[in-house]
Amino acid sequence: MKMFVRGALIVGALFAIVQVGGRTPVSAWEDEGGRGRNHECSLLPSQAELKAALKTARGLANGGFNLDMWGSIVNRDGIVCAVAFTGNDRGDEWPGSRVISAQKANTANAFSLPGLALSTANLWAAVQPGGSLFGLQESNPVDTGNAYRGPSFNFGRPNDPLVGFKVGGINVFGGGLALYNKDHVLVGGVGVSGDTSCADHNIAWRTRHTLNMDFVPGGVGLMGRADNINYQGLVPVPSLRNDFSHPICKIAGVDGVSGISATLPVTQ
Repeated sequence: MKMFVRGALIVGALFAIVQVGGRTPVSAWEDEGGRGRNHECSLLPSQAELKAALKTARGLANGGFNLDMWGSIVNRDGIVCAVAFTGNDRGDEWPGSRVISAQKANTANAFSLPGLALSTANLWAAVQPGGSLFGLQESNPVDTGNAYRGPSFNFGRPNDPLVGFKVGGINVFGGGLALYNKDHVLVGGVGVSGDTSCADHNIAWRTRHTLNMDFVPGGVGLMGRADNINYQGLVPVPSLRNDFSHPICKIAGVDGVSGISATLPVTQ
C-alpha cells in the first residue's frame, strides 16, 4: 500500500512537470508568488512594491511620450521574481514591452558585478559595428518558451507566468538597472519598457530609487550616478563615458530628456 501511494505521488509530480511544457517552475519549490528562499526572490521587492514604485516613477516627467509602462525584476540567477504594469489593464501598455522589460532586467543583472554596475543604456555604443562588444546582443537569447507561456490574462499580475522562470535575452538600450541592497550587495536587476529608451531609463532609475535598491558601488558614469545614461554629444570624446554612451532620444528633433537624466536622484 505504501509503495502504491509513493508511486502515485511520483506519477503526479511527473504529470505536473509535463503540464508546464517539461519545465519545472522555480515556484514549484518555493512559497506562493515565486519569492521563496531557494532562489532568493525573497531578497527582492514584491510585485506590489514593484507596481507601486513603477507607477510613482511613471507619473513624473521623464522626457518621453508619457506612456504606461511594464516593469520586471529578476534575481541574481536571472529568474523572474515579479512583473507589473502601470495602466488599468495589460492592453494599456505596448504588449511587446512585457518581455523587453524582463530582458532588460536580465541584461543589467547579467553584466553587472559586485563592484561595477552597467545599465543597459551603458551598452549601446560598445555593441555597435566596430565596437568592443559587437555581437553581445546576439548572445544569451530570450527563452521564448518561458517568455510567452501561460494565459495572457495573468500578464503583469502576481501570478504572471514568467515568475519563477529564466527569461534570458540581452537588451542594449536604456531601461535596465542592476539592484544593490543597503549592504551594497548585488541581488538582481530591474527592467522597464514602454516609452522611448531614454524615458525608460529615467523611469527605471526612479523605480529603483523608490525601492531603496540603488546602493551602487561604481560604474562608467559620473560619481553619484555611476550607471546613469551617458548621452552622446554631451560627454567628452574620447572618454570612458563616450565608450559607454547612448543616443539622445529626441522627439521631433527636440531634446527633452537629457536634462532630466542629469538630475535623477543620486545613488546611495
